[in-house]
Formats: sequence, C-alpha cells, structure tokens
Amino acid sequence: MEGLERRPRWTFPVAVFAGLFGLLTLKSGGEVLFVDGAGRKAAGDFVPFVVWFNFVAGFAYIAGAIGIFMWRPWVAQLALAIALTTAAVFIAFGIHIFIGGVFEARTVGAMALRSLVWIGVAFALLGKIQQ
Repeated sequence: MEGLERRPRWTFPVAVFAGLFGLLTLKSGGEVLFVDGAGRKAAGDFVPFVVWFNFVAGFAYIAGAIGIFMWRPWVAQLALAIALTTAAVFIAFGIHIFIGGVFEARTVGAMALRSLVWIGVAFALLGKIQQ
C-alpha cells in the first residue's frame, strides 16, 4: 500500500495502543452510560459530560489508530483535534470541580493521561506525514 513503506517504525505500536485505548474507552464509558450495573456503580460520582465526551472520543481514537496504521495525512489533524477537545473538556471539568461539583479523583488522572497521550501523538504526527 502506498505510504506504508514510508511510515516510521514507531507507528505500529502507537496505532495498536490507540486502538486498544479506544476500545477500552468505549467499553468503560458504555458500561457507565448504558448499563445500570457494576460499571456504573464502580464509577461513583462520575461527571456525565466527561463520560459522554470520552465515550464519543473512543470512536475517534479508533479512527486515529486506523489512520496511524495506514499512515494517512488526515490523522495528524485528527490527533490534534482529539488533543485540543480533550484539553477543553479537561478545563471544563476543572471548572466543574472549582465550583463545587462532585467528581471522582481518578477522573483527574484519567483526563491528564488522555490529554498527554493525544498531545504526544499529535506532536509526533504533525509535520511528519506528507499532505
């Protein structure tokens, strides 16, 4: 396939990681949003807009994984969009906390991880893929 022979070696593990991250995000978010059971109970004081964002972002993570694996030019912009929207939701989550909203402390770490991962992926891709 065109482009695959030019992709850096690091793209395969990053694509696998992004794909698995996306699948796990869909699973965990789906359990909280759509199943009134153990997943929702374990989520504790979850913040609905954060869970909804992460669930929808899971689809973008999978698309990003495919784009990275196939070494497509559009994936750099997708990674940047994921990074920026994740950071924006993280900021909104911070405001939610600041005004006294209930939350789970582990969500802070999870959003920091998501932000850092996609900022890193976007940084690694921008300027590397030929348009």
